[in-house]
Amino acid sequence: MPASVDQIIRSNRKTIAILIQRDGKVIVRAPLRTPERVINAFVDSKRDWIKEKKTLADQQAKIPEKKFTNGEKFWLLGKQITLRVVEGQKLGLDLRNEFLLSKKAQSQALAYFERWYKIKAYNVLTERVLLFAKMHGFQNGIIRISSARTRWGSCSSQGTLSFTWRLIMAPIEVVDYVVIHELVHLKIKNHSAVFWNEVARLMPDYKTKREWLKKNGHILTLDGEQ
Repeated sequence: MPASVDQIIRSNRKTIAILIQRDGKVIVRAPLRTPERVINAFVDSKRDWIKEKKTLADQQAKIPEKKFTNGEKFWLLGKQITLRVVEGQKLGLDLRNEFLLSKKAQSQALAYFERWYKIKAYNVLTERVLLFAKMHGFQNGIIRISSARTRWGSCSSQGTLSFTWRLIMAPIEVVDYVVIHELVHLKIKNHSAVFWNEVARLMPDYKTKREWLKKNGHILTLDGEQ
């Protein structure tokens, strides 16, 4: 077993895949009869990627657990919003310069926050997709919000654009980068040089936004999510 791998799981799959668990363990899934030397070579080719993902897992493990109590901070479009727990509020969760959480909803605060973020993400991302699609001549399809943890956006072969609700925690310019990235995929389905040249044409400083996600993506989460 390669030094950087914690477990190898063999099954009736066709390809080798590497999974980095939230606790940093490296799991390799491989076809039943794959020689160990082939697995070792594959893992070695992904060494830098494994190191990056393990570092990210370590960072995520250090994020304090949310208690959903007065004074806690929650990210929204790159800014931290303070939470206040209130009595007598009809809405479970509301935003009025600060997050207002009903005392009655506090025991289910995680669910209320996820639901709120999903609605906000759909509204903002729909607005940004339509804006850039009109600006640059794209014909977008359905827009949907996912709960993906490690994928900010995707574009299906049918033109459906999917974005994780966690993206709404990032600064709007970072949101716009992911939107443009997926819009370009409507025309160019791969990550070739042609693809990145087109992204650069539409957003010349896209690399700074992509780097922001790499460095800060781990904070765009609600600790304790299931």
